[in-house]
Amino acid sequence: MNTLTFLRYICAGLAIATSAVLAQSGQIVERYSKLPASADGIGKGYMGREIAAVMGWQGAAWLEREERDREKRTDLLLAALMLQPGNVVADIGAGTGYLSRRMAPIVMPGGKIWAVDVQPEMITLLQAGAKQSGLTQIEAKLSAVDDIKLPASSVDLAIMVDVYHELAYPYEVMTSLLKALKPGGRVVFVEYKAEDPKVPIKQLHKMSEAQIKREAAVFALDWERTVRSLPWQHVVVFRKRN
Repeated sequence: MNTLTFLRYICAGLAIATSAVLAQSGQIVERYSKLPASADGIGKGYMGREIAAVMGWQGAAWLEREERDREKRTDLLLAALMLQPGNVVADIGAGTGYLSRRMAPIVMPGGKIWAVDVQPEMITLLQAGAKQSGLTQIEAKLSAVDDIKLPASSVDLAIMVDVYHELAYPYEVMTSLLKALKPGGRVVFVEYKAEDPKVPIKQLHKMSEAQIKREAAVFALDWERTVRSLPWQHVVVFRKRN
């Protein structure tokens, strides 16, 4: 190979590498879009919807309201999860730990609840609630906005209750969640039914079953079932491919 041919070879290689980098960057940029922010959103679009604003820790009392069990039928949700003793569960966006505290006794003996939240104030409230309840199998974990920060292949079931639609980086969070999930593990989306106008929640804080399935289809997940028996929410269950 003469010098000129060698230089052409190098330049061609650099051009291909540069194009690949630019294409990859383009994918990242195009994953999200900028939108005029609505009253309840953050002005960021993902797969045809605007991402909703997060409920801050200042609203923690609403998560623990006395009528929550009756309104949302937490008993039906727990039954739908089909938890077993020994299960390791990740409660993503756990807030005050309302659901974590109710799942914890079901996974004993031998189980564990990773109660994950992005707000340090919620983690403090969560830890206090777990301590008061004597539930040592609950472990609070502060996450990042784009990473749940759990060990790889450690989780049997990950659940997000009224959380996924508020994730500022849903693709990145789901990527980290899939890494933490064991092969055959389950991901559960619990969202207010966008299909039902009678559900008394702002529209941006609802998700349709079709939209949930559309966003989950990006990942190595297979839809398993949808539970529609809850008054306001649907429970959409996926299983990680082996």
